[in-house]
Amino acid sequence: MDGKMTSSSKPIYKQIAELIEQRIRSGEFGPGSFLPSERSLAKELHVNRSTIVAAYDELQAAGVVLRKQGSGTVVSRDIWGLARTRVPNWRHLTETGSFRPNLPLIRKIRKETQEHELIDLASGELSPDLVPHESIKQLMKADDFPAHLGYEHSLGNWSLRETLSRHMKTWRNIGAPPTSILVTSGAQQALHLVVQCLLKPGDAVAIEEPSYCYSLPLFHSAGLRTFSLPMDHEGIDPDQLAELHRKHRIKMVFLNPNFQNPTGTLLSLERRMRLLAISAENGIPIIEDDPYSLTAFSNEPVPTLKSLDKHGTVLYISSLTKIVASGLRIGWIVGPQTVIERLADAKQQFDFGHSIFPQWLADRFLQSPDFATHISRLRTQLAIRSDQLFFSLQDQFQDQVKIISPEGGIHLWCSLSGDWSEQRLLTESVKRGVVFVPGHLFGAEKGCVRFTFGRALLEQIPVAISRFAEAYTTSG
Repeated sequence: MDGKMTSSSKPIYKQIAELIEQRIRSGEFGPGSFLPSERSLAKELHVNRSTIVAAYDELQAAGVVLRKQGSGTVVSRDIWGLARTRVPNWRHLTETGSFRPNLPLIRKIRKETQEHELIDLASGELSPDLVPHESIKQLMKADDFPAHLGYEHSLGNWSLRETLSRHMKTWRNIGAPPTSILVTSGAQQALHLVVQCLLKPGDAVAIEEPSYCYSLPLFHSAGLRTFSLPMDHEGIDPDQLAELHRKHRIKMVFLNPNFQNPTGTLLSLERRMRLLAISAENGIPIIEDDPYSLTAFSNEPVPTLKSLDKHGTVLYISSLTKIVASGLRIGWIVGPQTVIERLADAKQQFDFGHSIFPQWLADRFLQSPDFATHISRLRTQLAIRSDQLFFSLQDQFQDQVKIISPEGGIHLWCSLSGDWSEQRLLTESVKRGVVFVPGHLFGAEKGCVRFTFGRALLEQIPVAISRFAEAYTTSG
């Protein structure tokens, strides 16, 4: 079969499918005739057989060919669609939507953790023994659950927003009336609302490097231009934001300044003040994503950007996902009332408001004295796990590893020496029952790894690192 594959960004199997369809419509392969076998066509075009299989699947989904088990691939006798119903090309549809899918490696990591019994050093959530199950069970026995189960207020349950207002003043030194708070389904929904409602395609935004934002499809799905702010042990350099703004007119900056994901670093107070000054001077909104500030191992309060904001340039996002339970799906945004109302209108279009039950439960738990007890215990236990992970890595790798030891949060960032393959290291680790996240998914250079110590049990951590070290020796 004559044909030439191009070096375009279009997948090879799609190019092959288009080439075959062109030959069919030109009459080279008539209705009812057999196409070349997968093996012979793969050899002819110098591609893997799986690529030909994908191309034939594409043609079958479009109704152009029929696949007959044991017989081969036949051109449809009703190629013009006169006598039969055409099957929708679902594969094509899934690839052409405006919202991008997760990166393949992210999907692989999630699938492995969901389908196999692995020691999980990848998932950003708490292990069952760190979740306040007993307190929540007792709250669920309460007899004052509201009888009305209709739609909630578009901003969220009023009682919860009052509680969140008091909570933020007490725990985060943030003054925010209930009317400036929007309850969301976790912090991820909050980020989506901000991107969809406050930005437009072509806008320039700045994010940390490395950053979990690199693993999210929402920025590219929205057509935004992203610019990176390199980090060191004190976080980003605010003057680099000022320089980016001069060159690209930055519309918004997304930061995770408190025990950052993935590096665990804490933006220094001096840099916080400088960042806020640059934000106010240039009118650059700051989106502060703060899931971890209450996990400081030292028990000292972390000065969030929002608590230092004197000019109203910070939109503050937080949640209970990383400090209470991921399944509650309770997050919130704090900002100017006009912005909150705009975001609430969009959220109402998406889901008609958040479910009353998790809001009621979150409200009760935040009001309970058990919350303070839980946070104190959580800080202690996370500090112990962080130390265990740190010393396990040092023991296994010694001078081959450089570690950023966190002072809070649930992530530890390290770089490993040597010429090793991230893909192979992950594959070999999974074979040994351990999963982690390679650094390049966060925009880092080769050689970095993020370990999350919130999900695995304490006694599993040294076992996991021992197995990881075995995988490392085979992945060079």
